[in-house]
Amino acid sequence: MTKRHPQWLEDAVFYEIYPQSFQDTNADGIGDFAGMTRRLPYIKTLGCNAIWVNPCFESPFYDAGYDVADYKKTAPRYGTNDDLRNFFEEAHKLGIHVILDLVPGHTSIEHPWFRESMKAERNEYTDRYIWTNSIWEDCNGIHNISGSLRGISDRDGSCGVNFYTVQPALNYGFVNPDRDWMQTPDDPGPAATKEAMKDIMRFWLKMGCDGFRVDMAGSLVKNDTDGSATIALWQEFRAFLDAEFPEAVMISEWGEPDKSLAGGFHMDFLLHFGPSHYNDLFRVENPYFSRQGKGDISGFVKTYVKNYEQTAGEGLICIPSGNHDMSRISERLDEEEVKLAFAFLLTMPGAPFLYYGDEIGMRHLHGLKSVEGGFGRTCARSPMQWDSSLNAGFSCAAPERLYIPIDPDENRPTAEKAMAQPDSVYHAVQELIALRRAHSALCSSGKIEFLYAEKNAYPLIYKRFDEQEEILVVLNPSGEEVSCEINAGEPAEVLYQRGGEVVRSGGRLTVPAESVSVLKMV
Repeated sequence: MTKRHPQWLEDAVFYEIYPQSFQDTNADGIGDFAGMTRRLPYIKTLGCNAIWVNPCFESPFYDAGYDVADYKKTAPRYGTNDDLRNFFEEAHKLGIHVILDLVPGHTSIEHPWFRESMKAERNEYTDRYIWTNSIWEDCNGIHNISGSLRGISDRDGSCGVNFYTVQPALNYGFVNPDRDWMQTPDDPGPAATKEAMKDIMRFWLKMGCDGFRVDMAGSLVKNDTDGSATIALWQEFRAFLDAEFPEAVMISEWGEPDKSLAGGFHMDFLLHFGPSHYNDLFRVENPYFSRQGKGDISGFVKTYVKNYEQTAGEGLICIPSGNHDMSRISERLDEEEVKLAFAFLLTMPGAPFLYYGDEIGMRHLHGLKSVEGGFGRTCARSPMQWDSSLNAGFSCAAPERLYIPIDPDENRPTAEKAMAQPDSVYHAVQELIALRRAHSALCSSGKIEFLYAEKNAYPLIYKRFDEQEEILVVLNPSGEEVSCEINAGEPAEVLYQRGGEVVRSGGRLTVPAESVSVLKMV
């Protein structure tokens, strides 16, 4: 079967590293590239063969690095460009690919481009950002602009921003511009922005990066309510990459797979907001994967199938265990429930994403003071817990110097404990990754068909298949035995089982409480 994505993405399982919180080696309380490199064998042993690194570039860190001040220079607190290059090289030696977080929609107010753009005199960067003609006219109410930055320079006008007011929006043009300061995507300013972003991609790909996860990928062209102009923009980026870096992977933070894949992205990353019903799985009052049995997965499945069909059956939709922008999966699920959640995540199409620490059951630490624009998100960004030594092995700094406080519980989960306990979440994840990689039908582009996903009901049953094999996944997270009728062949082999055996009588399946079975079919 011909696949349009690089072959390495087919069996990729990503591990997200939030560099600030992963491993500190110089006792400044902040993680660094040397720490990331030191922990590569841990990631390899877990089974992950790809890594997503959150923004690690020069930044004033008003938004944890999503406010870039220099796209081609790493933040000194993490190390040098050479240190990051070394991380790429060491990862590659272990068969691990690395993608960086690309933030193409905005920069920091401290970026040299923006400093030049603020000047009253016209220059190369005057149109690199979105400015109105008058300080008295703002950008509020314009699609894909979140507000305005005004009164900070000699230049007359207000500058549109993408998120926080310290993140001025780069100019990729407007659909149907109706004010004289709005430019089209083909005007010189937006065209220069596109070329600058290509140059940034080229810089890191030549250094050894394997691709990018793209922040706010659907937000670039403004007033683009149907996404068509932004799709066309990404198709241009895709053509550039195909010509120069055909193995470079692009994964979008878009949340609309039909649009992102049309734009040339290889996969789309499901979001915790928007229409996907992703939160129904793990992050609502009654999550589907709770043993309380009060969840509803039907909305998620209905939306997933709709998106799956719109992607021409490729189904390359990434479902994360969590990320730096949402609560920890452990906030509402205990360890046994998390194991079943991972059984789902690791048997679905598309590349799974594991947020650092989810594999050991790290907790969501309520009540933490906001750090670097994290606000409520700070509670899910606490340092990785490695062992029982000082600061759980994250850092040798004094505890008060840590980037974010460590979990204060003396019984906090650690990688050391999880690896020593045979029935830990860590080992469940490790076993499920190995299972996924051993069966082509369970990998990224294996097909899926949902056989039972009824409203307010359990179990969840789906079939994964390709030309070589057909596999049935039967999940019942609820605390009660359930039964249902399905139309499927006979199982020939149990590939994975937790919580008891499924009993079949004709077309009726009886599924034990809190169980998962992965069955190879005849």
